[in-house]
Amino acid sequence: MSLRDKVTEDMKQAMRDKATARLSTIRMLLAGIKQREVDERIILDDAQVLTVIERLVKQRRESIVQFEKGARPDLVAIEQAELAVLLAYMPAQMGEAEIEAIIVAAIAQTGAKSPADMGKLMAELKPKLAGRADMGRVSGLVKARLTG
Repeated sequence: MSLRDKVTEDMKQAMRDKATARLSTIRMLLAGIKQREVDERIILDDAQVLTVIERLVKQRRESIVQFEKGARPDLVAIEQAELAVLLAYMPAQMGEAEIEAIIVAAIAQTGAKSPADMGKLMAELKPKLAGRADMGRVSGLVKARLTG
């Protein structure tokens, strides 16, 4: 079963369970998937669906920070509930040691030596770590390794 099919099945189950908050989040996810499919005139595979989910997760995290700054705990709770639903579709996150090992291997493979090589290195890492690690955190680790 593809990830898109799983999301569709979960939407049907949420409808049966009358879980309105979960249903709303899943519908938002399916709308994002459908929008990208229409825009690009393709059917998304699991990796592409994961990029849609990652984008929505990133938006939720940024919204939570902004709502906390604005002292809006009601909106923070809504965003956190949506984030929890979206994170259920993400693969297990990698540990710090695993990420470091992949970064070291990618540096050796690409021959990256300075921060100027960061784009090339991140292009190498993105397919390996997409959905399994926060790319913002990975970027910070790469920058530290290349400058240190």
